Amino acid sequence: MSTFAACTSASISACDVRGPPSPAMKPTLQFRLSQHLTLTPQLQQSIRLLQLSTVELNQEIERILMENPILERDEADGESAAMPGSPDAQAPAAQAPAEGAAGDAAPDRDAGAVDAWSGEPATSWRSNDDEDSDRSFSAPDLPTLRDHLNTQLSLTNLGERDRTLVALLIDALDEDGYLTQNLEEIAALLPTEAEVELDELAIALRHLQNFDPSGVGARSPRECLALQIRARSEAGAAQLPAEGVRKLALAIVEHHLELLAKRDLGRLKSATRASDEALRAAQQFIRSLNPRPGAEFARVETRYVVPDVVVRKVRNVWRASLNPEAMPRLRINRLYAELTAGTRGGNALSTQLQEARWLIKNVQQRFETILRVSQAIVDQQRHFLEHGEVAMRPLVLREIAETLSLHESTISRVTTQKFMATPRGTFELKYFFGSHVSTDTGGAASSTAIRALIKQLVAEEDARAPLSDGRISQILGEQGIVVARRTIAKYRESLHIPPVSQRKGL
Repeated sequence: MSTFAACTSASISACDVRGPPSPAMKPTLQFRLSQHLTLTPQLQQSIRLLQLSTVELNQEIERILMENPILERDEADGESAAMPGSPDAQAPAAQAPAEGAAGDAAPDRDAGAVDAWSGEPATSWRSNDDEDSDRSFSAPDLPTLRDHLNTQLSLTNLGERDRTLVALLIDALDEDGYLTQNLEEIAALLPTEAEVELDELAIALRHLQNFDPSGVGARSPRECLALQIRARSEAGAAQLPAEGVRKLALAIVEHHLELLAKRDLGRLKSATRASDEALRAAQQFIRSLNPRPGAEFARVETRYVVPDVVVRKVRNVWRASLNPEAMPRLRINRLYAELTAGTRGGNALSTQLQEARWLIKNVQQRFETILRVSQAIVDQQRHFLEHGEVAMRPLVLREIAETLSLHESTISRVTTQKFMATPRGTFELKYFFGSHVSTDTGGAASSTAIRALIKQLVAEEDARAPLSDGRISQILGEQGIVVARRTIAKYRESLHIPPVSQRKGL
């Protein structure tokens, strides 16, 4: 035994190691065989494209088109193969990405399927879409509230000074048409040499409050509603309620608006000394008023959703098919492909050709996966398509993942910001998933179906005796659906339904 081997850990500092080093101390080379996951650029692109929305996909494709001259949009008509999921497709859609890294790796398809989507010069993938199919419609140029009021101001017979003061007040309005600053504050902001008195601003405000829409220039919701009641009374419309009802509505708005907002009908009836019928008519008249008169002139950005999948009933069977308008048309540029064919690999053109083929293949896989997942959802939620929300069954991502032999992460990516057009409306794919509530028969009811039942019960309730959360829970329990009162309250709030105290009417 060597001197080094004989030394213990306690006495190793005292040992005198002499002689040549031990063979164990020499550097050596060792070979190990191990497995690990590697996300190739193609797989990374496939995962990224799968989670993009239609708008984001078009933006990504536009970026790649600017960088890769070999890839181009297909503008021809009738030169492409049938799209997966379309009625003209002769072969079933190829398998979607199977499980690999994070559940998104895709298996190799057969040669025929790859050739149909490979982007070779003789083949292309297209849809009946236009190049500008991003559905970005521009809203018409509607006049703003200030434009509308200034136009009316230009038609008045006011003097130059009064017209200037009214224009000043118009500029001080917010988007709802309210004057949020006091007249004293506005007067303080004016230069001293203007010599503007509060009485002049008050007169200018009175002129402004006579403009259309009625209620504009008000300093509070109370004043806004009162201005509208007076304006309607002076107009003398044929469908206005009786004069007594208008006076009662004006008195409620000016003195008891808080009681009306709280639905404290008992104190309101005691304060006004009006009958139930008169209070009911006044309440209905007040509800017909607009507390935000300037909102109709607000610019609202409209978002148009292009559904990825369209669901139709064919021979009593619900079928999902890809929406051609959501699918981009891509192909390989023939000239660049021929130039690349005569060169060796490794140059820039060969790399760009390979990247173009990857993109076309990955976009194809994206839509195939969306179609498979959508059809599986349709098969599970066919009762919803037949009968509506009350027939929605509970569904989780794991069920679809097990049905299609995919990972839950893949289903999550597919169902995010992807939309399905059905005869009952256009919904995001995630809409069809929801938690479940047990029934007394041992089954389960979807939370979406329970929300629909709550909405239906509230819509049919008697306004004089609205249903409380406990009563709704009891009614659902009589139908075999066991739901706690606090769960009813949570679902009711998600539906923006006010509590029972605020739903009570006369």
